Amino acid sequence: MKKILSFDIGGTKIAFAIVDENGKLVSRPVKYSTPATKEAIESLLKKVITQNQAEIDAVAISTAGTVDIENKRITGSVGNLPAGYGEIDFQALSNKKVFVENDANAAVWAEYKVGHAQNMENVVLLTLGTGVGVGIIVNGKLLKGKSGAAGETHFPVRQDKHRRCGCGNYDCLEVYMSGSALNLDAKEAYNDDSKTSYDIIQGLEENNHKDIVVFERWQNMVETGVRIFASIFDPDIVLLGGSMAHFINYPMMEKNVNEAIVVAPIVLREAEFENDAGIIGGALLCAESLK
Repeated sequence: MKKILSFDIGGTKIAFAIVDENGKLVSRPVKYSTPATKEAIESLLKKVITQNQAEIDAVAISTAGTVDIENKRITGSVGNLPAGYGEIDFQALSNKKVFVENDANAAVWAEYKVGHAQNMENVVLLTLGTGVGVGIIVNGKLLKGKSGAAGETHFPVRQDKHRRCGCGNYDCLEVYMSGSALNLDAKEAYNDDSKTSYDIIQGLEENNHKDIVVFERWQNMVETGVRIFASIFDPDIVLLGGSMAHFINYPMMEKNVNEAIVVAPIVLREAEFENDAGIIGGALLCAESLK
């Protein structure tokens, strides 16, 4: 049974665990706050790998950012990770194979193999975090595109240049349906830069009318995103991940989407794996590459 030391690297945390080739956690996940420099990240990864080198067959890295077709290096868009992070030579961290994959791709593979999308050959996963991570499986294969960057939400959903997206363009879908978008909605609704998505969720739970309206406007944009990806990829299931996905009204949104799309009806569910999705999916993909 192959054992993979699998990392999930994001802007706020680095988590890791040893996972077997069937996606079972062999060790309990350990988390560190993401270091502030590229060098500190390299040092942390190297230390953990060295400590576990004797009992593993390979290393998996699930990371923010686009990853090349060969699963060796980051090619761009690393979000809120430190400057220079994308230049890390992951292969040099171990004398065993190091397999690198985008975190949304890893997460959708975990759902496809051992999560809520088992036995479904066409799957879309949308993670509602700082941005919108997109993982897509078409006819049982991970969709990566010619350069490894398939599945972006950087296309406009309005034309009045209302919000600048992190990519530099205006009014991308990401800046209206991400978890961060709800923060922006809160600030705009209250004209108060201290307001956050957490205030909206608290108001939702307290049945505050204004917060309900703000949340429903954001939820409608999430629904728009689901409709777009359902229409393009005709999936069996669309999964929503990330902490804000907990608050979505799934029965209502599934009904609305299926009434609007012209492809076959979809199933809409919250993703099964949250914090461990990248760890599990990265390990599964890595294990397959060893065969």
